[in-house]
Amino acid sequence: MTESFFSPGESRTCPHCKATILKSAVVCPACQHFLRFDAVRASRQAQAVSCPLRVEGTIRRPIEGGLCEYSVVVAVQNDRGEVISRRVVGVGALHPEEVRTFVVSVEVTTSENRSG
Repeated sequence: MTESFFSPGESRTCPHCKATILKSAVVCPACQHFLRFDAVRASRQAQAVSCPLRVEGTIRRPIEGGLCEYSVVVAVQNDRGEVISRRVVGVGALHPEEVRTFVVSVEVTTSENRSG
């Protein structure tokens, strides 16, 4: 199988979980399944993986009132403040004594031999 080159930022659908992911991804960031047979070679080409943004927070149901519902919304803006993507990634409810912890992270990968 010949290696394909992708333009930075090109996306595709994960064949396992149907999430939108980068074409260059070796492992799906959502379901963590391997995506290509050349995964070992491709992972060796990776120069750097960093996580310049990671936010973790915990919520508890307020003492007063009944059930507490929540929606987890992720929005991406460009340098002009325009929203280029906005998704609801999870919803639910908190019953008495329940706690939810949320983690949002941005992983940045650079690799050799990627060209458009």
